[in-house]
Amino acid sequence: MVEAFHTMTEQTKTMFAQANERAKAQMEQGAKAFEDMNAFQKANLEAVVESSKIAAKGFEQIGQNATSYLKTSYESATGAFRSLSSVTSPAELFQLQSNFVRASFDAFVAEASRSTQTALKLAGEIAQPISNRVAVTVEKAKTAA
Repeated sequence: MVEAFHTMTEQTKTMFAQANERAKAQMEQGAKAFEDMNAFQKANLEAVVESSKIAAKGFEQIGQNATSYLKTSYESATGAFRSLSSVTSPAELFQLQSNFVRASFDAFVAEASRSTQTALKLAGEIAQPISNRVAVTVEKAKTAA
């Protein structure tokens, strides 16, 4: 009977030791998962910050381009107005006005096209860091599945 009690005690000790080892392994696994999750979230935040920096720089450039276009347009309009003051006939007035309107329209179309291209390029650049993180997320999901 003492032998049976001793065997049962040893089995109980072994069982608790194994349970302790499993719990310890689970804790380590949980800590590792938490560290991985923190690193993942940090990388996500860094991607958003990088995207924001790209956006700010791009919008600054778009603003500078718009300012330059407005300055050029103003100078062109001022020059056309000065030209109109030296007009000697109605035909000459209509010709100068027609040339100014055509040049202004062409400049506007060119600027609109350039602005659209810049905006599309900027949108792609802004999305790239976040797109990279989405790709990492999808890859991690595939690995976990």
